[in-house]
Amino acid sequence: EKNIMQSIEAENADLAAEIKNMMFVFDDIILLDDRSIQRVLKEVETKDLSIALKAASDEVKTKIFSNVSERVSKMIAEEMEYMGPTRLSDVEAAQSRIVEVVRRLEEEGQVIISGRGGKGEIIV
Repeated sequence: EKNIMQSIEAENADLAAEIKNMMFVFDDIILLDDRSIQRVLKEVETKDLSIALKAASDEVKTKIFSNVSERVSKMIAEEMEYMGPTRLSDVEAAQSRIVEVVRRLEEEGQVIISGRGGKGEIIV
């Protein structure tokens, strides 16, 4: 995905920017409001979340942990600690499964991704 985007960027920067705006990647979870994150987390397995967060930015971790109970937060943190080193391919696969949930819920209109609407679409 990164290689394709770099190639497109080299050929046509405007097109690359437009594609990036239309794509949703794991780090874009921070664009979800709290209610949307809570909706997504209902559909995600705790194990996938623990694996996905192993390579996530602190900003993403903070956003996730602020939207779960203290008990669940401790459980995820413990699972991350005890699982030890994890292959990057496993982390990316878990992140991919979570992104699929977000995309499906967005298509169903159950979550809103900030900044994804058109100019005429205002979220209040």
